[in-house]
Amino acid sequence: MSGSRPLEGLLVVAMDQAVAAPYCASRLADAGARVIKIERPEGDFARGYDSVANGLSSYFVWLNRGKESVCLDIKAPEDKALLERLISKADVFIQNLAPGAMKRAGFGSAELRAKHPRLITVDISGYGEEGDYATMKAYDLLVQAESGLAYVTGRAEGPGRVGVSACDIACGMHAYAAVLEALLSRGITGQGKGIAVSLFDGMADWMSVPLLQYEGTGKNPPRIGLAHPSICPYGAFTTKDGHEVLIAIQNEREWATFCAHFLDEPDLPRTPGFTVNNDRVAHRPMVDAHIGKMFAGLTRDECAAKLRRANTAYGFVNDCGGLQNHPALKRAPVQTEKGPVPIALPPARLSDGVRPFGPVPALGQHTDAVRAEFAA
Repeated sequence: MSGSRPLEGLLVVAMDQAVAAPYCASRLADAGARVIKIERPEGDFARGYDSVANGLSSYFVWLNRGKESVCLDIKAPEDKALLERLISKADVFIQNLAPGAMKRAGFGSAELRAKHPRLITVDISGYGEEGDYATMKAYDLLVQAESGLAYVTGRAEGPGRVGVSACDIACGMHAYAAVLEALLSRGITGQGKGIAVSLFDGMADWMSVPLLQYEGTGKNPPRIGLAHPSICPYGAFTTKDGHEVLIAIQNEREWATFCAHFLDEPDLPRTPGFTVNNDRVAHRPMVDAHIGKMFAGLTRDECAAKLRRANTAYGFVNDCGGLQNHPALKRAPVQTEKGPVPIALPPARLSDGVRPFGPVPALGQHTDAVRAEFAA
């Protein structure tokens, strides 16, 4: 059974590019909204990020399913007028162009809402709309660095990049949630709303715990790779056959069970350095080295079996091949101009079934049809 599409009948106009804004718009499209993506004649530059998805960009395929592609040059009077007509019919207008670009073009959010009181506007930026950073160009890795995310990521030797576009994705998720809230509010008040979301603010929210830890101690949380800064043992250990297994001990009951049934040392929790969590964290190298000896003598399968018997939380440190074959991974095909591409299903599972993905549009595929539909 196909899932319901509760946003059917809504029109979203999106001057979106790259990741953050397209993420928001793609989720609205999944839920049934009609999303008209406005692209420059050369297209969203994310179309050229790579060519690994049947010859298309993996980023673009992931984030632009279910949209219509319309190519406009809003410096041309005819195209600017068409955009004005589209926005006049829209429920939501999303943009993440360079700071101030849309206002200079005559499409500032406040002015649009004054003309169209039911319109919900979404402005996505790097660092917000005020202050010294407002005009800064902002890409994901730059914001990872500026927000402190890169500093708390990686190993002791130095900061590291989170391996996905975490700041873009966080921003897109926050924008999507805010649009849904604004639609609910409009249903009550009849009034639209302006929404502004920045990559920096989205990641600053995710960085709340490291920030509070720094303010409470005066020290940056340590970079400790595949380990937990506040809990021990909580990290990765290498098996006899070269696999990495990550374990997580959350409380003293789990520690006692782990010692008794995995390490075969029921008395270990009474040994200095191995007692309560704070003691173990203070002696982490000794604790980890002791535990590592058991892992080093067992194969991956033997470790898994013994960890299950000990009721210890664990996971394997998979590469992308491991993800591809993971039994928990759920995927579905999205159609493109070059054939279907399997992508991961959105994380929310709905009781009325899985919503089908709309196709990924070719550049300008819907330009003529939209011009005719929204003719003056």
